[in-house]
Amino acid sequence: MTRAPLLYVCVRPQQGAAAAEYESFRLATRFDETMLHEHDLVRDPLPDDAFDRYGGFLVGGSPFNTTDPESSKTDVQRRLERDLERIAERAVTGTVAALFTCYGIGVVTRFLGGEVSRAFPEDTGATVVSLTKEGRRDPLFGELATRFAALTAHKEGSAAPPPGGVLLASNDACPVQAYRVGDTLYATQFHPEPTTKAFTQRMAVYRDDGYFAANEYDRIAAQVLAASVTEPVRLLRAFARTFGPEA
Repeated sequence: MTRAPLLYVCVRPQQGAAAAEYESFRLATRFDETMLHEHDLVRDPLPDDAFDRYGGFLVGGSPFNTTDPESSKTDVQRRLERDLERIAERAVTGTVAALFTCYGIGVVTRFLGGEVSRAFPEDTGATVVSLTKEGRRDPLFGELATRFAALTAHKEGSAAPPPGGVLLASNDACPVQAYRVGDTLYATQFHPEPTTKAFTQRMAVYRDDGYFAANEYDRIAAQVLAASVTEPVRLLRAFARTFGPEA
C-alpha cells in the first residue's frame, strides 16, 4: 500500500519566511509538492480530515513562545497551539507520525506535562549537539554522528523531556535538544531543515525580534555561513524515508 503524503505545518506569521521554510523542508526531505503538502496554520485551522489524508506532520518554527503569558497571546496563537496539541495527541498514540521543531517542542512538552521556561535560551547560530545513549539506538537519530552542529535561535527550553519522553540529544546550554515519545512523535529544539544560507535569510526577517542585536547581523551571518551543518538534514531524510510516501 502506498503511504500517504506528509504535511508541513506552518506556524510563522511572516509569509515570506514561511514559504522559505516549506522549501527548506521540501529540499531536505527530497520530496516534491505531491509528497510534502503545506498548510498555513496561522491563517487556517487544521482541517478536520488532516489525520485521514496525511501519514505524518512536519511542524516548523515560529517567533511565538510557549511561555508567553496567556493574557498576551493572540487568539491565533492560542488556536494554533490547540491544533498542534491535536497533532501531538495523535502522534503519541501512533495514529500518525510527527516531528515538531523549535517552538513546536515547547508546545508538545507543555501538553505532555513537562516544564518549559526561559532558563535555556540559545544564541542565533550553530551549536554542538550530542546524542544520548538512547539517541544512538534510535531508528532515526542513530543514523547521525554522535556529535554534530545544528542551527538554533530560541528564547525558551527545557531541563528534561516530558513524562514518557526519551531524551535523544542534548548540550550544556539547552539540556533537551531532542526527544521521542513512543515510536512516532519526535521533537527537536534545533532547526533540522535549513541550509546555512537559508538560515541567514531567515535571520534577516527576524533581525529586530530580539534573537540577536540587529547591528550584529553581518558578523553572526558570516559565522553561520562558515559552519558545517550536515547531520540535521539527515534526520529529516530518515523521518521522510520512514514515515513519508515512497518516491
